[in-house]
Amino acid sequence: MTGFEITGASAADMEMIRGWAEEEGWNPGDSDRFAFAVADPEGFLVGRLDGEPVACISAVRYGAGFGFIGFYIARPGFRGRGYGIRLWRAGMERLDGRLVGLDGVVEQQDNYRKSGFRSAWNNIRFEGVPQGAGGADVGGARVEIVDAATLPFGLLAAYDRRFFPAPRDAFLSAWTGLPGRTALAAVRAGRIEGLGVIRPCSAAHRIGPLYAATPSVAAALLERLAQHAPGGLVAVDAPDANPEATALFKGLGLVPTFEAARMYTGPVPDLAMAELFGVTSLELG
Repeated sequence: MTGFEITGASAADMEMIRGWAEEEGWNPGDSDRFAFAVADPEGFLVGRLDGEPVACISAVRYGAGFGFIGFYIARPGFRGRGYGIRLWRAGMERLDGRLVGLDGVVEQQDNYRKSGFRSAWNNIRFEGVPQGAGGADVGGARVEIVDAATLPFGLLAAYDRRFFPAPRDAFLSAWTGLPGRTALAAVRAGRIEGLGVIRPCSAAHRIGPLYAATPSVAAALLERLAQHAPGGLVAVDAPDANPEATALFKGLGLVPTFEAARMYTGPVPDLAMAELFGVTSLELG
């Protein structure tokens, strides 16, 4: 391991990591790195061999007791030589004492289990152009779809806490407000009943999060968000723990293209799974 060192990621490194993720076929968001940086500025690590970046990982701290692992990549020419596991240990050490989550690709899930992770559900990526999403007339009371930026941010942050184990206000503010993105909320009688964000990516525009009180509200948000994607082509990572989500996307003509297991080192957080139609990010939770 002579010549190998682990450092924090620079702004240039964050763009490099995005490129690596694109080469892995993960379809990263064009501007995700700006929101990632405010989530935990010290949470992104790069392994360098004689100064050359060869591996990366994110180990992001949320609040006092939760953390999330992502972007675990070793460059193809440097795999199987111990650099990745060194970086993994550094990331896990940074999150020591916390409940840790990750989204593990199929080929790595056995390795994550050896490190104490257990599967909670699978996130299945559905892609395509939604067909026949319909409106949001639910129970005779019209659900209004509004620009999320017009709502008090405190309401959005409180709503997000139903779907994530820890506060992440700075991240959420950036994630919903970065240029080029569209964030829409479903509101009925002053109450938030849904939230969706669409962002430009390497391939299909990705939608995440997608929260909704009912499948009809989710379909209405999806339909409106897809209007901001070239040709209406979108991708959303749906938890199979919410069967109404997977049924909705199949019914709208979207097809599964990718799968990752949400895994935790301890008890599965108590989240509003019946209203979680699309996770925010496979890299940061």
